[in-house]
Amino acid sequence: MTTARKGGAVYNEAMHAVKAGAIVSSPLGDLWAEATDRGLSRLWFGVPSDAVPTGPHPLLEALEQQLAEYWEGRLRTFSIPLDLQGSPFQLRVWQSLLAIPWGKTRSYLEQARTLGDLNAIRAVAAANGRNPVAIVVPCHRVIGSDGSLTGYAGGLERKSFLLELEGWMPNGQGSLGL
Repeated sequence: MTTARKGGAVYNEAMHAVKAGAIVSSPLGDLWAEATDRGLSRLWFGVPSDAVPTGPHPLLEALEQQLAEYWEGRLRTFSIPLDLQGSPFQLRVWQSLLAIPWGKTRSYLEQARTLGDLNAIRAVAAANGRNPVAIVVPCHRVIGSDGSLTGYAGGLERKSFLLELEGWMPNGQGSLGL
């Protein structure tokens, strides 16, 4: 099953071999990026202890450029091809994250409603927590129904930073206090 998205594709096929890995600097600390022959498959906060960066790779170089533009506030939509690997449900959840515009948020309830199952709130939250491509697949844009910042695998301080970078204000009231 292959589902297209703007700028790339999300695949639900057998695991693809990692072709390249790189450490990417960011205002939130080092990130670890991995690419397969199909696209970006991982973008994590921190660098795994067994990570071995490879030589230059065009996709990872493009990712670094797009992230630099994102940090500067000049990029709102990433165009890096993706190779997300997960269950069919996880892929649906991650695909729905790609539809949340820069500077906007959705609650877990709204995300479950978008997926057509209001009873799937906890499963949606769990799938968001397993998102393998931080920032590019914007799970940081999902918040609690009351507007509160809730769970983020990268930590709530990073989630708050990313949302503030995108101009989001809780309930329209000033800064997030960073």
